[in-house]
Amino acid sequence: MNNRDNKSLLIKSTDERFMRIAIDAAQIAEENGDVPIGAVIVYKNQIIGKAYNQREQLKDPTAHAEIIALTQAAEALQTWRLNGCTMYVTLEPCPMCAGALVLSRMDRLVFGCDDPKAGACGSLYDIVRDGRLNHRLEVTTGVLAEQCSKLLQNFFRKKRYNKTDLKNNSVDFPF
Repeated sequence: MNNRDNKSLLIKSTDERFMRIAIDAAQIAEENGDVPIGAVIVYKNQIIGKAYNQREQLKDPTAHAEIIALTQAAEALQTWRLNGCTMYVTLEPCPMCAGALVLSRMDRLVFGCDDPKAGACGSLYDIVRDGRLNHRLEVTTGVLAEQCSKLLQNFFRKKRYNKTDLKNNSVDFPF
């Protein structure tokens, strides 16, 4: 094995290690009734941001795991410029999150599974690598994709199963 192979194995191992932490965060989102997406931001091999989706919990459409983790990382580094950082996220970021990644000057994005319906990092759009923007990210896809995908599939399968129960009950809206 040469040095290039060793470096590739080390990167893959590191990516999988941090993705597992993102998966753990995603499971917290699910426990709180939210779509199981987790994000971790790493700087110099240290986690400086770790979050999960909290849209339901906070009643905030912008409370995506990526946005919350970006805020934590910016606070940890005391700057909005997140040069030298890598984000690990279980699902391909949406347009809002992809735009925030570009604006943060993040170096690298690693995500688990593609999002063919809303993905903005290669599937539907490719905001993070768009040459018309002033910053682009290096992107690695498919890290622990099967685990990330199963987490989402199981969540939505349970949601569909419980939807039939909801149809039989009346729901009171606060307005």
